[in-house]
Amino acid sequence: MGGMQIADIQSDIDHELVSKQQIDAKIKSVAKQVSIDYADEPPLLVAVLKGAVNTLTAFSQALSIPVQMDFMSLSSYGNGTESTGTITVRQDLSVDVRGRHILIVEDIVDSGRTLNWLMGELRDRGAASVEVFALLEKPARREVEFDVKYRGFEIPDEFVVGFGLDYCEEYRNLDSIAVLKPQVYQGEHA
Repeated sequence: MGGMQIADIQSDIDHELVSKQQIDAKIKSVAKQVSIDYADEPPLLVAVLKGAVNTLTAFSQALSIPVQMDFMSLSSYGNGTESTGTITVRQDLSVDVRGRHILIVEDIVDSGRTLNWLMGELRDRGAASVEVFALLEKPARREVEFDVKYRGFEIPDEFVVGFGLDYCEEYRNLDSIAVLKPQVYQGEHA
């Protein structure tokens, strides 16, 4: 497949949903609140690879408090494209979360199953608290209810890419959130 050219990327985009400026403003606003809320007890930021990396980077740089970061890689898809519902830890955290205040930084909350599992897992491991910052939420797809304390944008049930979100590992490097043309992911793309 070899890398895609910028012109190819733009031709695959239907429309921009959230601009770089909107993302920057939202992240700064949430980071300001988190810096106040965690002023006395700096959190461990946990990101789920790979999608949340862009959000974690921008968010951590906007914070005015010291933080540590760690990563997990989770899978709920087995070998196919349909979720099996069983969460597998492909890469675990490198630190003990016992007694720590955890802030999970997410790119998008879709069904909520994986995030709900992760919150429970971190509590079971003895975390003092577990909260979530989600840049994007798709309420129409939510299957599991839980509290997302720090919210970004609610988006419609469309196939979005950019700012860490991918389709077949492409488009993560876009600096905004965009809707992919249906023919790209429905196999009609030439």
